[in-house]
Amino acid sequence: MWVDTEESEGRLGELFLRLTHRARALQIERFAPLGLTPAQARALSVIGRCDRPPRMAELAEKLHVVPRAVTPLVDALEEAGLVHRRIDPENRRSTLLTLTERGLRLRRKVYETRTAAVEELFTPLTPDQRATLLELLETVDEAG
Repeated sequence: MWVDTEESEGRLGELFLRLTHRARALQIERFAPLGLTPAQARALSVIGRCDRPPRMAELAEKLHVVPRAVTPLVDALEEAGLVHRRIDPENRRSTLLTLTERGLRLRRKVYETRTAAVEELFTPLTPDQRATLLELLETVDEAG
């Protein structure tokens, strides 16, 4: 039973941080054989989910980072042959991003890898508990 005390709030914060660190460590471990950092894997996934090639600024917005943080991510993905940049014909000051064929294939592996890591992290939870946790986290995320 949840008791609204300073101690329980502190424990909630500690547990959340510990789980975040475990999730990150799992992702680092799982994405390393693919030659990706967790941030690169996330950017690859986001680009692949867009209905149309995103601009660099749109990618930054979707990743919830400042635009200048996207440049080294895209540089690394482009250098690895996963992303292609091209000038936006509607706004020549903007750059559009598309996945290469290799990027599309790796994006599928990223999805499978991430799914396996999530499964490992949340194995102790029942499907109903997972659904409740998802609902609670979405509520907190929407409030932010």
